[in-house]
Amino acid sequence: MEGGNIRQWLNFLVCALLLLIAEASYVPITYLQNAVAKGAVCLDGSPPAYHFDRGSGTGINNWLVAFEGGGWCNNVTTCLSRKTNRLGSSKQMAKQIAFSGIMSNRQMFNPDFYNWNRIKVRYCDGSSFTGDVEEVNPVTKLHFRGARIFAAVMEDLLAKGMKNARNAIISGCSAGGLTSVLHCDRFRALLPRGARVKCLSDAGYFINARDVTGAYHIQQYFSQVVATHGSARNLPQSCTSRLSPKLCFFPQYLASHITTPIFFVNAAYDSWQIKNILAPGVADPEGHWHSCKLDINNCSPDQLDLMQGFRTEFLRALTVLGNSSYKGMFIDSCYAHCQTEMQETWLRSDSPELEKTTIAQAVADWFYERRTFHQIDCPYPCNPTCHNRVFGPEDDHQGAQWIELVCINGGINGLLLLTLGLMRGDIYMGPSSIL
Repeated sequence: MEGGNIRQWLNFLVCALLLLIAEASYVPITYLQNAVAKGAVCLDGSPPAYHFDRGSGTGINNWLVAFEGGGWCNNVTTCLSRKTNRLGSSKQMAKQIAFSGIMSNRQMFNPDFYNWNRIKVRYCDGSSFTGDVEEVNPVTKLHFRGARIFAAVMEDLLAKGMKNARNAIISGCSAGGLTSVLHCDRFRALLPRGARVKCLSDAGYFINARDVTGAYHIQQYFSQVVATHGSARNLPQSCTSRLSPKLCFFPQYLASHITTPIFFVNAAYDSWQIKNILAPGVADPEGHWHSCKLDINNCSPDQLDLMQGFRTEFLRALTVLGNSSYKGMFIDSCYAHCQTEMQETWLRSDSPELEKTTIAQAVADWFYERRTFHQIDCPYPCNPTCHNRVFGPEDDHQGAQWIELVCINGGINGLLLLTLGLMRGDIYMGPSSIL
């Protein structure tokens, strides 16, 4: 590795360390060993887990329960692949993770929720906490028990003080954002009648849209998820009583029937949905979309036209929410996915804004009923405050693994591991790569 590259990355690592220290806190893991006897286990049979940073002062009776994202598994093969990593086994989870954005314990970075009880529920079932199959195949030994994990975690948190909540939010990002939609009313029913309880979905409004070939690939995929995990009985009955369960994984078909107040934070050009709903690999075998999906600046005029069409479909799917103050939204025109748990997009001097309002301000004002917030951004590329996501090459698996060590292990240990990898030449990160 050239000396200039070494100096460049060492400078980056120092800056990253300073940012980690300044903007994030690290919270240890808690394993729910007693949940195993109830059958509430990860795909591999290991106990569920969460990270709990207790509240203080005026926030002692306020609770924020955030569910981790991480996609889904739709058949035995894809679920088996998760058994050996953190998305299917608590044995593979980091012992501590960083809390930032809405999870931060620093008032300057999270003024309205910093002293709440903040919990990050780890995701290891692959069904957005909806699965419940009693039988365990003796060969695969896969456990489809997401709904039981949800129930076990709720029972544990209620016993630890959540039963006395005055304010509470269920939230999540991506598959976790879908969890907060699917379990919104169920969460409300667990808490005191006089408590202020609301739901927050970040990047969880997945829409039932055609891909670039005209096929409903995502509908077929969600149908397989529901069937594999036996999810139908745990989806909202307000939806399954009217529609096929496979459709009840899409918020557009059930959001209007959610009675608990709910707020949606989403990019109209959600990067996951562009990559997996509009232009999934199966619909683009020759890889014409590959460069575009990595960086929206690489998209051709024709690809941008299709993305504008996807935005139109996304906004149409949102119309079921109406204009009720119970249902808020912050829909920006960024190429992004998950914005509430990243400090740079939650609350910082350069965070994304709509109507001169950050996501943190919009969510807090809506939650505390200081004002309603129901804003949809103008089309891309109109918003200069966007933090558009740039992905590294998909074939740089080794680099991704080292980066994950930094993101998951965090702090000095993670940075030292990445430094070691760079110095040994195990990985190379070019100047265009962005963490």
